[in-house]
Amino acid sequence: QVQLVESGGGLVQPGGSLRLTCVASGSTFRINAMGWYRQAPGKQRELVATITSGGSTNYADSVKGRFTISRDSAKNTVYLEMNNLNPEDTGVYYCKALRYADYYWGQGTQVTVSS
Repeated sequence: QVQLVESGGGLVQPGGSLRLTCVASGSTFRINAMGWYRQAPGKQRELVATITSGGSTNYADSVKGRFTISRDSAKNTVYLEMNNLNPEDTGVYYCKALRYADYYWGQGTQVTVSS
């Protein structure tokens, strides 16, 4: 089993920045990929960004150029640096990990972009 704990969410004004952190614990050996997803009220959960164990990244078109995902494998931690936030980025942000064929989710952290 893998446990994921997210932190770093909050309320920020449009144009502001936040940094989300996800720490994995438990059976972290051979976690192949980690990523961030978000869910806005009344909408389906959607991919934000992913990063593989080799460092390859993938981003949703809506966040390219504004968000950066990074990973510290030694600390079993993945980060999401979010810049130039806008109200459409509001939602609960979830961390996801893939280990072998199993997926694990964190509890989520709320991000609210509002003036």
